Amino acid sequence: MPKLTGGQVVARVLKQYGVPYVAGIPGHGIWGLTDAFLDEESRIPFIQTYHEQSAVHLADGYYRVSGKPMVAVTSIGAGASNTVLGLATAYSDSTSVLVITGGPPTYMRGHGVLQELDRHTDNGFPRVAEAVSKRSWVANRIDELPFILHRAFNTMLTGRRGPAHIEIPYDLQAEEAEVSLHDLERRLPVGRQYPDPEAIDRAVGLLAGARRPVIVVGGGVISAEATDEVRALAEAWSIPVVTTWNGKSAFPEDHDLFIGSVGQTGTIHGNYLAANADVVVAVGCRFTDWSASSYSQGKSFSFPPAKLIHIDIDPHEIGKNYPADVGIVADAKPTIAAIVDSLPATVPDRQTYLAEVAERKAHWEEQLSTRRDTDRFPFTLQRPLGALRKVMDRNGIVLVGSGNTQGAVKQTFPVYEPRTHLTTGGFSSMGWPVPAALGAKLAAPDRQVACIVGDGDFLMTAQEIGIAVQHDIPVVFLVQDNSGYISIRGGQKNATDRHIGTEFNRPDGSAYSPSFKDLGKSFGLESFRVDSPADLESTLKNAFDSHAPAVVEIPTDRDLASPFVAGWMDFPPIARITDERRDEYRQNRANEQHL
Repeated sequence: MPKLTGGQVVARVLKQYGVPYVAGIPGHGIWGLTDAFLDEESRIPFIQTYHEQSAVHLADGYYRVSGKPMVAVTSIGAGASNTVLGLATAYSDSTSVLVITGGPPTYMRGHGVLQELDRHTDNGFPRVAEAVSKRSWVANRIDELPFILHRAFNTMLTGRRGPAHIEIPYDLQAEEAEVSLHDLERRLPVGRQYPDPEAIDRAVGLLAGARRPVIVVGGGVISAEATDEVRALAEAWSIPVVTTWNGKSAFPEDHDLFIGSVGQTGTIHGNYLAANADVVVAVGCRFTDWSASSYSQGKSFSFPPAKLIHIDIDPHEIGKNYPADVGIVADAKPTIAAIVDSLPATVPDRQTYLAEVAERKAHWEEQLSTRRDTDRFPFTLQRPLGALRKVMDRNGIVLVGSGNTQGAVKQTFPVYEPRTHLTTGGFSSMGWPVPAALGAKLAAPDRQVACIVGDGDFLMTAQEIGIAVQHDIPVVFLVQDNSGYISIRGGQKNATDRHIGTEFNRPDGSAYSPSFKDLGKSFGLESFRVDSPADLESTLKNAFDSHAPAVVEIPTDRDLASPFVAGWMDFPPIARITDERRDEYRQNRANEQHL
């Protein structure tokens, strides 16, 4: 067995396991590990970020495009604590990232060493990490590091995906021991989790009697690489398909059977058709309040009378928010394939149903065009999205920030291939898209990558555009500038009839914005500002044609900076709100299904 430092053990294992990049900030608590990335036997490209949170987001973006985990490393204490939002985002969205943090020396835990959290418990950070990771470990000996590492990768790459965290005390990183490294191939299960045949028979039986079925596609379909199977099911029995936040891109949006999305900022026809379905096949989705209109009966879904076939790899999700007539715990890919293979030979006549689908889609397109196709200036949120779709390749990748931009892209920007629309559909983390876009481009260097982000979201991690220049990562950053957190402003006004802390204003009340074009230029990016609708498409095209990191500043109307509200969200209005609005809220609240 070779004699290696703990840092060398970890670095060699990561390289052996195929980790393509490591991102982070090499503070004092992680020096023993980062030094090992310089050794020939364990050399892995290191991407220095400007904030530890961004290192995790970058790795998250890489995984969402490639399906392969990347690693983020940070120091003890402050550096480790800065990873929490990144871990929480990955945990909520079920994406695989490995975060390795330094820890106090094993022989000094509890002494309150530099950056140790020690007042509630000795070395308290691992308890924080436990809440936002699928599994967290603290190493106590060098020779157990291979054992921890192969289990971390097993955790990330099997079942419901999620991030893993490992704390390595910095004395273990520096000291040596004779260690046997573990190969990964024999530490992972072979194949996929197949469904129970009885469950398949029951699901097919329900579908066979359905007159208005709908398929709801969640992010689990993409993780399971089951997009072809879902399409086969939809086409075999002419079943319309809606998507959740993280399910967007799992079904081609120019397909006749695509009917948009569900939830508060879903599409009007998507919500209507899902709410009026008699059988719903939900695949890899967890029915969050955001995608289920806070469970208000008839807004997005109607369980009952509708029957639910719920397919998920995680038994925790079956029956959690809605009762399942058939709950199937299995991998989505073989499960949908088994349903398709078991369908009766006689295909139901759905001409009337599909004619209704086409009519409702046409009505939605008319409504959408009023904001997408207007040439008013400053722009609506939707107008630049229509232009961007014309400019980008079919397989181009968009990463989308939270808030109004997130909803507008969901409704307005069609995507056609898996892993081409990435957003924080579970945690809706501001600050995520800029570093995540860098990771996405590293995973797909030959494809266009655009980061679509509001100004408030952009400003949380704007500094990371410098990484794009340092490492020549040609992402195009579209900053939709409406001078504030306007999504929050809209929610506040609906709930309270006034707002606070949401607009970026000068003392005289006029709108305040930095020059994002000048900001991009100061970081060394190709930088543009669109000051006329006539220049919109050409400017976007020039940004991509530069084949360099680019910022495009897009002035956006504060009062037209929202998606259409197609569903409902349970935001309780305060007491002074008018009786009419409170009555409407009470009615929706009374319709919530707490089952």
